[in-house]
Order: sequence, then C-alpha cells, then structure tokens
Amino acid sequence: MLMSTTPTFEGRPIKQYLGVVNGESIIGANIFKDMFAAVRNVVGGRAGAYERTLADAREIAMREAQEAAQKLGANAIVGIDVDYEVLGADNGMLMVCVSGTAVVV
Repeated sequence: MLMSTTPTFEGRPIKQYLGVVNGESIIGANIFKDMFAAVRNVVGGRAGAYERTLADAREIAMREAQEAAQKLGANAIVGIDVDYEVLGADNGMLMVCVSGTAVVV
C-alpha cells in the first residue's frame, strides 16, 4: 500500500476518496527502560530502548491504518499525520496515533 504525508502522489491521480482512517498504539514503558533512560539523561547519549519502543508503536499504528484502508478498498493513504502523546498517572504509557485519507490511485 502506498502511504504518504503529502495530499497526492506525483504522477498517480487519485480516482476515489474513501474516508479517514486511523491507527492507534499504546505501549507501556517498563522500569528497566526507565532506569537506562535516566542514566542516559545524566551521562548523555541516545536512549535506544525508548527509540525501539517508539518505532514499534509507530509501526503498529501505521499497520492498523493500512488495515482500515484495505477494508474500505483503498490502495493508498494520503495526508498521513503521526501524533505522539504520553499517558498515565506517571506518564508511563506512550500513545502513537496515525490518521490519513484512504484513497484509490
């Protein structure tokens, strides 16, 4: 499936707009990731465990949006927007939301 943050695909006209599709993923960070991230915060560097968790959450949300688009008969999604938010009483959950317009090109 073609996916883009732009409203069109160059050289591929949109034949039909099928509606807005969404995908969501909420993933909890665990205590070990928190401990290593705290160390990284002090000494500097990248927090690889959090980066992997974020990438996994984004991939799940994108896949859910693709599945929703396929159910509508789409072969592409345009205008994709990816949003991130932390949730929970202690901000221990990461939410990734993907939305876009399902289309036929």
